[in-house]
Amino acid sequence: MVVPRHAYPASRYDPSPLIDLSRKTERERLSASAVKAFFALTARWHLRDEDSRALLGGISNGAWYELKKHPDRVLDADRLLRVSYLVGIFKALHILHGEVLADAWVRLPNSNRIFHSQSPLAFMLAGGIPAMQVVRRLLDARRGGA
Repeated sequence: MVVPRHAYPASRYDPSPLIDLSRKTERERLSASAVKAFFALTARWHLRDEDSRALLGGISNGAWYELKKHPDRVLDADRLLRVSYLVGIFKALHILHGEVLADAWVRLPNSNRIFHSQSPLAFMLAGGIPAMQVVRRLLDARRGGA
């Protein structure tokens, strides 16, 4: 008796290799561009330093100003993940909306039931990485990317 073999259908999708953020060399490679992107998006979103620090996981004032002065620091895996979500949110907003709305969207009250009439920024500040993931998934779904 021949047992049929099941196989996934052929696909042109070739996923990117996973980046191992536990490796210092990977964090070193990604940190400079992540810090630069983070400061650029916080400026475009007109975020207060307090909110920017909270989005990075609650770094102290001293560490924040040191990072601003010396952006060549190596970020830990948690902060790289946070920046990755935020950059994805920024990119999705600029695909979905014009520049002015895309840059204001995170600060505007939102009637989507996910946000309970608060701003997406307030939602992410309260919920941390899981909330950032929800916002990213929402926007990716809206743009047809998920």
